[in-house]
Amino acid sequence: MPTEILMPALSPTMEEGTLAKWLVKQGDTVSAGDLLAEIETDKATMEFEAVDEGTIGKLLIEEGTEGVKVNTPIAVLLEEGESAEDIGKASAGKKASRGKPEPEVAAAPATDAAAKAAPEGGPAKAAPPAPKTAEGGRIFASPLARRIAAEKGIDLDEIEGSGPHGRIVKADVEAARPSEAAKPAAEAAPPAAKAPAQMPAGPAADVVAKMFEGREFEEVKLDGMRRTVAARLTEAKQTIPHFYLRRDVALDALLEFRATLNRQLEPRGVKLSVNDFIIKACALALQEVPDANAVWAGDRILRLKPSDVAVAVAVEGGLFTPVLKDAHLKSLSALSAEMKDLATRARDRKLAPHEYVGGSMAISNLGMFGIENFDAVINPPHGSILAVGAGVKKPVIGDDGEIAAATMMSMTLSVDHRVIDGALGAEFLKAVIGNLENPMVMLA
Repeated sequence: MPTEILMPALSPTMEEGTLAKWLVKQGDTVSAGDLLAEIETDKATMEFEAVDEGTIGKLLIEEGTEGVKVNTPIAVLLEEGESAEDIGKASAGKKASRGKPEPEVAAAPATDAAAKAAPEGGPAKAAPPAPKTAEGGRIFASPLARRIAAEKGIDLDEIEGSGPHGRIVKADVEAARPSEAAKPAAEAAPPAAKAPAQMPAGPAADVVAKMFEGREFEEVKLDGMRRTVAARLTEAKQTIPHFYLRRDVALDALLEFRATLNRQLEPRGVKLSVNDFIIKACALALQEVPDANAVWAGDRILRLKPSDVAVAVAVEGGLFTPVLKDAHLKSLSALSAEMKDLATRARDRKLAPHEYVGGSMAISNLGMFGIENFDAVINPPHGSILAVGAGVKKPVIGDDGEIAAATMMSMTLSVDHRVIDGALGAEFLKAVIGNLENPMVMLA
């Protein structure tokens, strides 16, 4: 029976995407790992690989089609001995069986299939459970593998995938043995996922357009990234109890230390930025104040052991927050090189999802634009975000009571009160500033 190739979820926040380009055509023979298409997600353009072998029987979605929902059929794959005529037969078979649960449709949760299959008031008929990863997400498995698993009564959770990125393919299922007893779908199904945050409705588009009738304007269509930014930050401001802690940091010692290091590192082609020191200062502060190295996880708090620090990078039409993992263990020069690489690939939209997912806190630096201070919005599930302003020469009163000029930089820590209380947030910000005002300790 022909197998549908579904629109993949290529990033954690992807709900729909644009089929930018087909890399195959009808009649092409493909194997697992062959590139099928280029998909624009909410964050980047990524290549989509085949997970089964066969012949491309039909391309269902045209190149350039926007708003294709995840798990929507985009092509049909034929097995050996099948032809294009089988596609029509399969489609007719589905129409004839309308109302009956379709085990090969991976998008339907097990609870829905069981509810449709069971008579009112009766026990739910066993159905293959929605596969999960260890973190509670959906396992990658090909539609054909799912169908065979359903027919053989095999639990996909118990199979190790041999396909690209651990995806379960036909050969994996055929080599597996059925479970001793299939759990009822009602028991095996995961709890219903929270609906993704939606942008507030506000005035309708035509109502707003009428307000500016007769005035010249350009209508800018929202792309996937801008929609995601709007939805996630609206959700953040509506659901996260933000509070803000503000401190000034004296930068002169750091600037002098940085200049000395850069002179010594010049033969190696390394040039450290103030932002590199800020990343290191935050990473070390998370180790000094471990209770602040935490994220909100719905009904609990997760305290992280390593210092994984996200840094906001502005790109055309939005922003990325690539994550520097284990930043407390890396040298300033290593952090500098990694940050430059991540920022470059972020602007080219070439980051892989695992490079911008995670971290317990983020840094947003607008100092290079002359902004002296601002309040940043927390990017869930982070527990905090540090807003960094520009270093500005100001008159300050020294320990000797004399007025002198000093370079001062404003920092505002936005904190999720569900994760970090006021005193803890103040302790963490104090540790960050202590590292920046005594930069030599960051090398100890």
